[in-house]
Amino acid sequence: MSDIDNLRDNIDRITFDILKLLKERNETAKKIGQLKNNMGLGVTNEERENQLRTKVISLCKEIGLDEKTGLTALNFLLNESVKVQSTNKQTHLSVFLKAKELERQGKKIIHMEVGEPDFFPPKAVKDALGKVYDMGYTKYGDSKGMAEFRQALATHVTKTFGVKTNPQNILVSPGARFSVFLAISTLLNPGNEIIVIEPAWPAYRDNALNSGIKVRTVHTSLENKWEPKIEDIENSINQNTKMIVLNYPNNPTGKILPKKLLDQIMSVSMKNNLHVLSDEIYSSYAFKDWKSVLSYEYDKSIVTQSFSKSHAMTGFRIGYAISSPDTIDKMSKLQALSMTNVSEPIQYVAMKALEADTTDNTKTIKTRLETVVKRAKEMNLEFIEPDGAMYIFAKVKSLHFDSVEFTNKLLDHGVAIAPGEGFGNYQGFVRISACQPEETLNQGMKILEEVMRKER
Repeated sequence: MSDIDNLRDNIDRITFDILKLLKERNETAKKIGQLKNNMGLGVTNEERENQLRTKVISLCKEIGLDEKTGLTALNFLLNESVKVQSTNKQTHLSVFLKAKELERQGKKIIHMEVGEPDFFPPKAVKDALGKVYDMGYTKYGDSKGMAEFRQALATHVTKTFGVKTNPQNILVSPGARFSVFLAISTLLNPGNEIIVIEPAWPAYRDNALNSGIKVRTVHTSLENKWEPKIEDIENSINQNTKMIVLNYPNNPTGKILPKKLLDQIMSVSMKNNLHVLSDEIYSSYAFKDWKSVLSYEYDKSIVTQSFSKSHAMTGFRIGYAISSPDTIDKMSKLQALSMTNVSEPIQYVAMKALEADTTDNTKTIKTRLETVVKRAKEMNLEFIEPDGAMYIFAKVKSLHFDSVEFTNKLLDHGVAIAPGEGFGNYQGFVRISACQPEETLNQGMKILEEVMRKER
């Protein structure tokens, strides 16, 4: 047998040993996950992971292994642990699907679990739907979006946010969610790290995990008014960190960051050459001073927007991303690969929707949110009054409160709300959406109060 054959046999043996150890590690991680679940603990533990990173870096130096290679391998292993421990996690969408199934069975449900405005899209949308066939928008199109729609969006962004934007900076996508997926999947590689400030919409974490990217969470608290500490962000950055996600007004807390803090975060991001993915779909529902990431004119920023909230067009699945032409090119290539192009009839309808005045939508949601805030105060829930968006994120004053168990029990009483654990390690919290008429919201909050009273 030649030397190369001997070496190949050795490679095979090492590979098989690694796979056996991986199986053993995953089985151990699964057991830990079961214990965490029984103890009401979250899946990730940043302190524990940081301790492990420090040990891995030390080992790499000791054995002469490239530190980046060691950390990339560690990130893969940590993600495997997250996967085996996250199988039963309940989110606002899982509650929504359960609620829909109950409705199909004839049960009446008050929906306060999803951010879906109950009012109709602007009349311009209805008119455009009647014209789109005759207009000839029925063919294949550009993967980046229709030229005239991208021009209209560029004009809208320039006017709305005061930052000069060109069609080359725009990518039309089937909802902002897909723009988030494209940005994470095309700009980061497996083993890279992304920083997510929690509580956060779960899609950021889920998209990263799907792409083999390690999520580093920066935990914020009710006591600190949901504001991240800049040193926590700085301490989360290493050579594998490639992106930070911002979402303000925030889902689920409604928080808008103070401008000074946002300036600091952007400064740290630029200094470390990070991509900044800023989900700004609630900008139409900002009820205090708010600043778009676009205003920093940072080349590595990606801003996502949508017609779902501002124009109540959730079912149309239409959104867009704003970034540098180079980033838009990268994202559009994956979009072309996965779906060719966004439906042109829907693009035409959305283009016409841009002409509509949606200020009444903003007023409506603000009034409804005030209704929920007032009732939540009367119920003695702990929360920070939202600066925007369409939710409150409240802590329930009850010993051993389990948000998943509670939201499932509440469904039996005809009210759907979202468990806090879907947004991070917030098992004692619930998210309540203000997307129903005031009378319905008051009815839902009354039932919520009655069920909570029985729990205490």
